Amino acid sequence: MQIIYTLQDWWQHQTWQELTGVITGLACVYLAAKNNILNWPIAIISTALYIYIYHKAALYADMLQYVYLCLTSMYGWYNWSKHPKVEDKTPIVSITTKQMLYASLFVMILTPALGYTLITFTQKLNYRPPAYPYIDSFCTACSFVAQFFLTRKILQNWLIWVFVDIIYTVIYFKKDLQVTAFMFFILIIIAALGYRDWRREYKRQLF
Repeated sequence: MQIIYTLQDWWQHQTWQELTGVITGLACVYLAAKNNILNWPIAIISTALYIYIYHKAALYADMLQYVYLCLTSMYGWYNWSKHPKVEDKTPIVSITTKQMLYASLFVMILTPALGYTLITFTQKLNYRPPAYPYIDSFCTACSFVAQFFLTRKILQNWLIWVFVDIIYTVIYFKKDLQVTAFMFFILIIIAALGYRDWRREYKRQLF
């Protein structure tokens, strides 16, 4: 019976925003892994909810990230709808050396700049201090890159998501966002499967 009471107490502490965000978050990533354009409108709903959730949790870099993700979801919806008339979907492409270099430089520059800005900004406005500012900023920078690669249908976006989601799973568990931590654990699996499926489709495109 103690387990039942514990589960009931845990359930009562969950919010509809987080539960809905988890459901739509899993759905949009699953659909993206399946190369389905409907992932984008669902992603818009999920990211909008998480902007609110992360603000309450003082995860300000994540909140900024989800503003970006919400906007790029609109762009992704538009970009995926554009495809050659002879094909029913926009083709998958592989990352170039130039893209890898630009992405690495972007992460190396944005991580310390964003981390320092978050600390300074919250101190000046007397906000709650940011949680894990530099780790959070690093994950945000990597997520910016991964999301942009996803909108452009670059295969390797899934490898970045696997890496980032592992870190996020630990962070959210420590921040007492267990449902979100569980969602990101599932997202690791979906991202890994997404890479496998996209890689197969990419190889089919070459022949």
